[in-house]
Amino acid sequence: MREYTEGTRKIIGKMICNQCGKVWTAENGKETEDWLCVDKTWGYFSGKDGERHSFDLCEECYDRLIRGFVLPLTVEEQEELL
Repeated sequence: MREYTEGTRKIIGKMICNQCGKVWTAENGKETEDWLCVDKTWGYFSGKDGERHSFDLCEECYDRLIRGFVLPLTVEEQEELL
C-alpha cells in the first residue's frame, strides 16, 4: 500500500507491506527499499471480472510467498540500465 505526500504531484511518502504491515519511508519521493508491486485487472474468465486488485509486498514477504510455490519461479540476471 502506498501513501502519497500532499501536493499536485503523486510523490510516495511511505510504503506499507500489505502482508506484514512493515512501513518504510521514502526520501524525497524516492524509495529506500525495493518491493513487489502487483496490479491486476481481472478478466471475463474469473470470478472477479472487471475488478482491479493491487498490493505491495516487502522483500521478506515476497520470499515467504515464493517458498510456497510448487514449481520454482524463473530467475534471470538483468544488466543495469544507465
